[in-house]
Order: sequence, then C-alpha cells, then structure tokens
Amino acid sequence: MTMILADKVAIITGASRGIGKSIAHTLANNGASLAIVGTNSELLNEVSSNVEKMDRECLVFTGDVTRPETAEEVARKTAEHYGRIDVLVNNAGINMRSATLDVTLEDWHHVINVNLNGNFYFSKAVLPYMIEKSYGKIVNVSSSTAKSGHKNAAPSYGASKAGVDYLTRHLAIEMAKYNINVNGVSPGPIETDMIKQWTDDYYDQVLSKVPLGRLGTPQNVADSVLFLSSSMSDFITGEIMNVNGGTYIN
Repeated sequence: MTMILADKVAIITGASRGIGKSIAHTLANNGASLAIVGTNSELLNEVSSNVEKMDRECLVFTGDVTRPETAEEVARKTAEHYGRIDVLVNNAGINMRSATLDVTLEDWHHVINVNLNGNFYFSKAVLPYMIEKSYGKIVNVSSSTAKSGHKNAAPSYGASKAGVDYLTRHLAIEMAKYNINVNGVSPGPIETDMIKQWTDDYYDQVLSKVPLGRLGTPQNVADSVLFLSSSMSDFITGEIMNVNGGTYIN
C-alpha cells in the first residue's frame, strides 16, 4: 500500500469525534504521524489508541482552540517532538441554531472564537515551522453555510465559516512564496452526531435537496482532506472544495 503521507506530521484540531476523528484515522492510515487537539481527553485518547494500532505516533493535546497559547504550545511541542510540522487541519468547530433575535452576545462571540479565531491562532502558530522547511499544507474545514443562507444555523455560524473561507484565500496568496498550500473543504449535509438533533421531517427535507440522494459521511470529508494534505494537490491553493452531494455548486 502506498503511503501518500509517509514521514509527514499533521496537527488536527477537533479530532475527538465525527469528521475530525475520521480525518485523524485517514491521515494516519496513509502514513502521517499526528498531534491531535480537542477538549475531551477520554475521546482523544481513544483516537490516539486507534492511531497507534496503525503503528503511527500520536501526541494528544487537551485544550481550548480559542486560546492563542493553546495553539502556540501544540505547535512548539509537536515541532520539538517530530522535528517538523507538515500539515495543519483546522477542523474544530461548533454550531448553534438560535435565530438572530435570540442569539446572545456571549454565544455570538463563542462561535466566532472557536470557528474563526481558532483557525487563525493555529495557522499563525504553525506557519513559522512550515516557512522554515519551505513546505506546508493547511486545510481549513468550512461549511456550505458560508456560501448560502441557512435558517437552521445561527448567523454566527455562517459568518464564522465565511470568515474561514476568506482567511483560506488570503493565506494562500501570502504563503505561496514559501511553498505552503492553503485550501479548504466545505461540507454540506454530513451524517454526524449533530443529526441526532434533527426530526424525521427535517431529515427528509434535507435529503430531498441532495442531488446524489444521500447524506455524506465523515469519511467523504476525510478523503478530501487527505487529497489536499498530500502531494496530489501541490498545484492547488486558495480553493474551497465542495463536499456536499451537489447541494451547492459553484
């Protein structure tokens, strides 16, 4: 089996469950050593155990992505341990479903802090190490909500993900001279734990709008991240890849 990420080191935020967990397993299964970040140490340790069964190393960091010092510590300790950082996957994110008039300022800032500021903090923390090696891949996990209004998401969610899309394009232009590729994936409806909050009627409504006739899986997203993390995407930067079964096409 060809290991397309052999000898690479990847940091993955929000890696304890769902899409992040699939990304961690997929990158490790393709040769990468990992540093995983999240807030639930028990779930992170489960992911780490699975990764180690693949004969890959996996550092575990329990921390809050909204704190710049978390990003700085993860980047520093990962570089010290492995000697390099090749890939950063900014996956940590939260959603709220409050209508605009019901959103508290605390909730607004919390979503922005996790989804957008966390991406900025981790990108800024790892970039010096990537610049030193003249190599790097940053993959930001966005959302189709960034491109089209969605009444089932709080306004802070769509706004934060639209910010992620711009940050992706900006960093792509700024970092190109250092041989650092910055791209994003934009998932549509994906079968994750959040779907448990949906009513049967709402599930059917969502499914009816997917041209491929099914919801996506975390693995579908992880495969896209793998592509953007590997040499197969060396001439791609500043792109936001739609992973949504055709629900939004541009």
